Amino acid sequence: MNPTDDLARRSAARVPLDVPDDLFSRAMVWYSKRTYGAVLDTGLALLHNRPVLRALVAFERRVEKWSALDPDLKVLAEMASASMIGCSWCMDFGWFQAHSRGLEVGKLEEVPRWRESDVFTPLERRVMEYAEAATATPPTVTDELAAELRAALGNAAFVELTTMVALENQRSRLNSALGLTSQGFKEHCELNR
Repeated sequence: MNPTDDLARRSAARVPLDVPDDLFSRAMVWYSKRTYGAVLDTGLALLHNRPVLRALVAFERRVEKWSALDPDLKVLAEMASASMIGCSWCMDFGWFQAHSRGLEVGKLEEVPRWRESDVFTPLERRVMEYAEAATATPPTVTDELAAELRAALGNAAFVELTTMVALENQRSRLNSALGLTSQGFKEHCELNR
C-alpha cells in the first residue's frame, strides 16, 4: 500500500491507530506482523480498550478450532455477511485469511453478486442466502431455509453457520463503525499467486 493510501486509511479511522509505547503494544505489533505481515488496524483500534482486545482475541482463537462446518462454506457465509454490511476491511482480510488457509478463493470475487454469478453450487447459494437473511435487520430467515440447511449440513454445522454469521456481523459492524477500511491484504496475496 502506498503512503498516500495508508494516510487516507488511517485518517478515516474514528480512533487513532497509533501504537502506544509499552510492552503489551509492542508484543501485539510483533505478533500481528509475524502472523499477518502487517499490523491489523482492528488491533490498533482495540488497543484503546485492552480488556475488549483480550476478550476478542481469546474468543477468536477458540472460534478457529470449530470444525463442524466446511471451511469454504464458512468463508462464503462470512463474506456474504461482510459484503451486505459493506465492510471493506472484513472483505479484504477475509480474502487474505481464506488464501492463507489454502481455501478456494476464486469464488470470493463473486460473493457480492452471488445471485447473478454461475460459479456457486446450490448449497453455496443457500448458505449465502442464509447469511444475508441472518444479517438483515431484523433477520429475515425463514423456517424453510433453516430446515433446508439443517437437512443439508446437520445440526452442528447449522449452529456453527449461524454463529459464524453472527460473529461476522459483530466484526463487520465493529470495523465499519470504527471507520476501518481495507488494508490491502488481498492485493498482497494476489502478488504472491
